Amino acid sequence: MFRSILRRHAAAGLYIASVVAALLSAASLVTHAQEPGAVRLFKVVSPRDDIVVGIEAAQLGTGSTPEVQRFAALLADKSPLTVWQYASQKDAGGALVQAPLRRIALFKNELLRVEPYATPLPIKAP
Repeated sequence: MFRSILRRHAAAGLYIASVVAALLSAASLVTHAQEPGAVRLFKVVSPRDDIVVGIEAAQLGTGSTPEVQRFAALLADKSPLTVWQYASQKDAGGALVQAPLRRIALFKNELLRVEPYATPLPIKAP
């Protein structure tokens, strides 16, 4: 009798611990994504290829329009726009991160398409 009660409580405790761990990791991802100096990632698609680029949220400015619209307007106004190209890499600890690869210049072009880019990986600032 005592063993069955102990097993049920142990299983419930393990379940609660896993739920708490999942909630904590989700909360850390949300707070990491909304840091004021955070880098926002976008996918720039051309007929030739597509790349992931990053720009600081402060450069995008504030407003009620979506960030992808503000990025496209910034590219149209300040062509060529210098941004960081991003790629997934391993950090010093061996964990995967989105890290800056090199500085590139984007030129305004009617054939370019800009999309928001979501990643589950942490984003490393340049």
